[in-house]
Amino acid sequence: MAESTPIDALPALPRDEGGPVFAEPWQAQAFAMAVSLSQRGCFTWPEWAAALAAENAARGDDTGTRYYELWLAALEKLVTAKGLLGAAELAQRKVAWEEAVGHTEFGHPIELDHHHDPQR
Repeated sequence: MAESTPIDALPALPRDEGGPVFAEPWQAQAFAMAVSLSQRGCFTWPEWAAALAAENAARGDDTGTRYYELWLAALEKLVTAKGLLGAAELAQRKVAWEEAVGHTEFGHPIELDHHHDPQR
């Protein structure tokens, strides 16, 4: 059985009475990736909480305005540490994402060029 993902263990998580809140779509996607990878057994939720706490301690964000930037940085470090994605693959995906963002008209969904996607 998959381990639960108690968001209450993440006290700085931006939320309202309905649950987590996101200012940008990428924040929701980063959140969903961490939850999904944990539920799939790629890492435990306590490992995730520790990675996020370490990132926060290293870079600091007392106001919470950079919370999901820290979330994404922690996720990147954890997936490479666990061998889920190599550092070179991660770098390639970041370049592909930046290129896709630059070629996407405002208001349209960003689509990665699959020529840059090492998984295709």
